[in-house]
Amino acid sequence: MQRDQLADFLRRRRETIRPAEVGIAEGPRRRTAGLRREEVAMLAGMSVDYVVRLEQGRSSQPSTQLLGALARALRLSDDERAHLFHLAGHRPPPADGVARLARAGLVRMLDLLGDTPALVMSDLGQVLAQNRMSVLLTGDLTALAGDRRFVVYRWFTEPAARAVTPIEERERHGRQFVADLRAAVGRRDSEPGFIARLEAASADFRRLWAEHEVAVRRSDRKSFDHPRVGRVVVDCETLVTPDQGQQLLVLTPADAESRERLELLRVLGVEEFSTTTSGPGAPRRPGTAASG
Repeated sequence: MQRDQLADFLRRRRETIRPAEVGIAEGPRRRTAGLRREEVAMLAGMSVDYVVRLEQGRSSQPSTQLLGALARALRLSDDERAHLFHLAGHRPPPADGVARLARAGLVRMLDLLGDTPALVMSDLGQVLAQNRMSVLLTGDLTALAGDRRFVVYRWFTEPAARAVTPIEERERHGRQFVADLRAAVGRRDSEPGFIARLEAASADFRRLWAEHEVAVRRSDRKSFDHPRVGRVVVDCETLVTPDQGQQLLVLTPADAESRERLELLRVLGVEEFSTTTSGPGAPRRPGTAASG
């Protein structure tokens, strides 16, 4: 681990990012040209103290999961992300496989979407990056570990993951998850190991997987029963990369009422961020809804 080089790299990258690039208002009293440390901490889901220690070369070796969060927060390119991992004493993540980081271009598109919830997913349904409105709507899905990283795994094994979806929509969504996963697995040379573990854990998944339905999900309508603003109905549009390895999922309000509730959620998130950054302690990432 090259602590001094890592500290310099993180500090310089932070100073080059304008707040507007990551959806943060600059404000009239702002003196810092780039991001503040507490803003990086909020975007990466870590404490301000740890960001300070990293930039001062006093930290312990960061984990690969933490480095991935920093890479997303600082909008690093693929080359910069690999450099970050090397400085921290880790091998950069592979270009292929299940555990990947969102492509830098897709992360920049998340920023450009602003107040429209959007997220980047792998072809197998692992959430790789979210913009702030997506976190407010669904919770932070990028910090999960193990098989819980996959939306389909949580859907079939965790009641809380299904609780935000109205009961009458759950069978349809379950079938869509499995059919889309079938299509993704068919494009790969081998079947991911988590599928066997999911078959062992869920009778519903075994039933649907055995039916061998195949359908790539390109568009959909989904309802969220959000604990703070009530039901939000969104239209989901999926854009895929040329190699079909990653996809950008954009969620737009399906009606005027859902648009108003998303706006209310955005305002609540801004107030929450102002409260957490003005007091002592580490800011937490916004979003309190159950994942799913």
